Amino acid sequence: MADLTNLFAGIKSPNPFWLASAPPTDKAYNVHRAFEAGWGGVVWKTLGEEGPPVVNVSGPRYGALLTPDRRMLGFNNIELITDRPLAVNLAEIREVKRLWPDRALVASIMVPCTESAWKAILPMVEDTGCDGIELNFGCPHGMSERGMGAAVGQVPEYIQMVTAWCKQYSRLPVIVKLTPNIADIRKPALAARRGGADAVSLINTINSIMGVDPRTLQMSPATAGMGSHGGYCGPAVKPIALNMVAEIGRNPETAGLPISGIGGVGTWRDALDYIALGAGNVQVCTAAMIYGFKIVQEMIDGLANYMDEMGFQTTEDFRGRALPTVTDWQYLNLNATSKAVIDQSKCIECGRCHIACEDTSHQAITALKDGVRHFEVKEDECVGCNLCVTVCPVPECITLRTLVPGELDQRTGAPVPAEARNWTAHPNNPMCQSAEPA
Repeated sequence: MADLTNLFAGIKSPNPFWLASAPPTDKAYNVHRAFEAGWGGVVWKTLGEEGPPVVNVSGPRYGALLTPDRRMLGFNNIELITDRPLAVNLAEIREVKRLWPDRALVASIMVPCTESAWKAILPMVEDTGCDGIELNFGCPHGMSERGMGAAVGQVPEYIQMVTAWCKQYSRLPVIVKLTPNIADIRKPALAARRGGADAVSLINTINSIMGVDPRTLQMSPATAGMGSHGGYCGPAVKPIALNMVAEIGRNPETAGLPISGIGGVGTWRDALDYIALGAGNVQVCTAAMIYGFKIVQEMIDGLANYMDEMGFQTTEDFRGRALPTVTDWQYLNLNATSKAVIDQSKCIECGRCHIACEDTSHQAITALKDGVRHFEVKEDECVGCNLCVTVCPVPECITLRTLVPGELDQRTGAPVPAEARNWTAHPNNPMCQSAEPA
C-alpha cells in the first residue's frame, strides 16, 4: 500500500500536500481546520517585521477569470502580507506546532532587504518551534514597491545575499520562494543555491490585470474607482510553473535542488505532474480557497490509488521520472510522424474538428463523404498537429497514431525513416552538427 509520508528539505509531513502561504494560512483557526481536514503541512501567511501592522485595502482584493459556466480558470489578488501583529502570529504558530507535531509548519517571511531586519526576526521565528522558513521573494504587488517581495526575487545577487544571512542567523531549513516575473528562472534558482538554500519553491504569482468593467470602462476590480495590478494564480498558471520547475531540474547548476511545486494544483493529477517533473512536494492555495480544505482528501486518496496501481511504494519511486523526457526543440526527432485517427463509433458528428482544421490548420478533415455528413482524416494533408484532438468534445474519439518506420507518409510521399534526426543534424540547418546533444 502506498506510503505518502514526505520528507522535504529535512521537513517531515504525513503527505506531500501543503497549503501555501496565503489567506488560508493567515491564522491558527484556519490552520487547525486545515490539519483536521488532512493537509500534511502549511506555510504560514507571510510575516513582516515588528512595528505598525501592514495595511491592506478594505475592498475588492480578488478577481477571477471564469469560463462561461463560471468555473474558475485564473485568480488574481492584491492582498499584502499578514496585517496581524507579529507577536500574535508568532504565538499562534507556537501553539499550532505544539498541538500538531507531526505536521509541517513553515513560516513565510518578508522584511526589508537589510541584514539587521533579517537578523532581528529570525530568532523570534525559530523560537516558535516551526520546522522551516520560506523567504517570500515573489509577491509582485504592494510590497515590491517598497523594495521587498519580487523586487528582491528579480535580482539574483540580492537572493544570494539574503539567503546567506538566513543560513547564518538561523538553524532552520531555508526555502526560497521564487518569482515568475523574470526572464530566466534558472538564474534566481542558482542564486538561492549559492546562498545556501535548502530548497526553492515556485511559482509565486504573476503580474496581471483581470479586465475592465464594460459599463464604467474602469479597471476591474477597483477600489474607489481605481485598480492596481495584482498576482495571478490558479489553474491557468500551472503550465508556466511546470516549465520553470523542469528548467531548474534540467539545469546542471541547479539539478537536485529540492523544489516545492506551486501553481494550479487542485487535484492529485496536478500533484503527479509536479512530482514526475522533479518536485519533492506541492503547495496549494487557490483550489482550497474555491473548494475548501477538504479537497485534500481527494488529493490524498487519488495519489495513493495511482501509486498502488503503478506499484509505487513512495513518491520517490516516480519523482523526476518525466524530467529526462523534457528537451529543447532542436533535439526533437523531426523524422517522427503522426496522423490523427477518428473513431467513427464515438464520433457525434458535431463537426468541431472539421471547422478547426479547415479554418485554422491544414484542411485535413472531411465534412462530407458521398454527400453525407462524415468526418474523416485526410492523411495526405494531416501533419499530426493535435488541434482536432484538442477541440473534440468526446474523450478518446480522436487520437494520434505514430507511423512505424518504413510506413508511407501520404503527405510527403516518402516512407518514414527508421533513424531519428533532430535539427542539429538536419540538412536544412546551416549550423548543422554544430550543437551538442542534450
